[in-house]
Amino acid sequence: MNVGLLVLLAACGSKTQAPPERTVGKLEPITDPLCVTKGAATVGSEVSDPATRAVALGSSGDAAAMTFVYRGAITEGAKKLASGQERRQLGLKLRAANGCNLVYVMWRSDDGKAPMIDVSIKHNPGSRTHADCGAGGYTKVKATRDTKLSLVPVFAAGDTHTLRAAISGDELRAWMDDKLVWQGTLPDEARGLIGPAGMRSDNLAFDLVAFAAPVGDTGAAKPSCNSDEGD
Repeated sequence: MNVGLLVLLAACGSKTQAPPERTVGKLEPITDPLCVTKGAATVGSEVSDPATRAVALGSSGDAAAMTFVYRGAITEGAKKLASGQERRQLGLKLRAANGCNLVYVMWRSDDGKAPMIDVSIKHNPGSRTHADCGAGGYTKVKATRDTKLSLVPVFAAGDTHTLRAAISGDELRAWMDDKLVWQGTLPDEARGLIGPAGMRSDNLAFDLVAFAAPVGDTGAAKPSCNSDEGD
């Protein structure tokens, strides 16, 4: 077997090709009403439902930012996730094709533990609604160990914070108040996800001061808001 063929075979057996290039646009304030698929969420108002899900239709899902005033944990009427866990978290949805296929970047606070940024991809090919996939298809993504990161802040009632995240190639970075708090490489499954940016919260109350995301394809018709596609 000649050397050239060996090199070709080695390349075919290596990690998949480089990710398709996507230009991450400039973050723009979202002024249109959010498409809310669970709970209630309006930019400029308090979010106090135990479970809230929303997306900004017409946005590009490669980046997003949310500014909020933290109010505290919701204890009365707290809801468990489909997995049976009860969490306190809030954060961003990226490339949210639907409730079964998207990327999450969440600030999470568990009892007795330091707060953390929890990044995961939910990937269920062929599924679209929560009834289709439930809590299936999640993959946790670990942060890169050789990157110097700032500590994830503890939230106190009345504090204002901004969580921002962006995907470039296969790399995802997240900032809290403009300090890098997470960086890592997404799995290959994230490459095929296309959808808007959004937000999610579980058992936390806060004022949603602002939400921003890049503008999506201006030539495409804005999709309708389908509540059955909530996660």
